[in-house]
Amino acid sequence: MIKNSTSNAEHYKWGENCDGWHLLKRDDVSVIQELVPPGQAEVNHLHNVSRQFFYILAGTGTMRIGEETITLSSGEGLEIPPGTAHQFRNDSGEDVSFLVISTPKSHGDRINLD
Repeated sequence: MIKNSTSNAEHYKWGENCDGWHLLKRDDVSVIQELVPPGQAEVNHLHNVSRQFFYILAGTGTMRIGEETITLSSGEGLEIPPGTAHQFRNDSGEDVSFLVISTPKSHGDRINLD
């Protein structure tokens, strides 16, 4: 067994200046820790098969789901069912760190809507 953390996990960049770390990267489940600086956002998208759970570790994030907007603070989470359009944003003035748990993995199952 190997302990996983952002110091030894596979790292990637996305968007203009966002970070992601694959803490668990399997076909049946994926756990990613992401760091989104103020003013950054993901593209509005959906997954046909993958169910996702976003859990805020630090900071405050905004999730757009269709026409609804939900604010999530540290210690709060939100489930996104398959086929649901969503967009994560950081509208705050500080970094937001969160986990994205996907089952099955969401990579290769994404349709950008914007």
